[in-house]
Amino acid sequence: MNWTDLNQNWLEGYTALCCAFPNLEQSAMPFLKGDQERFEGYLAATHDMTLQEAREALEAFLQDSPLILQSA
Repeated sequence: MNWTDLNQNWLEGYTALCCAFPNLEQSAMPFLKGDQERFEGYLAATHDMTLQEAREALEAFLQDSPLILQSA
């Protein structure tokens, strides 16, 4: 899965993100959806990571997560 896949299937993707990163707050998501760099910054801030660690964690999440199939 990649960032575009995640955004195209945000509801399912957000659920998976919350499992991987439990400090995410739903109220912040409308401001972060679609902006990977901003999301990485938020992830770093909420999970006590450096920006580089957050980028790596998100990349690992996207690589390890199965492709979320779009509904027809």
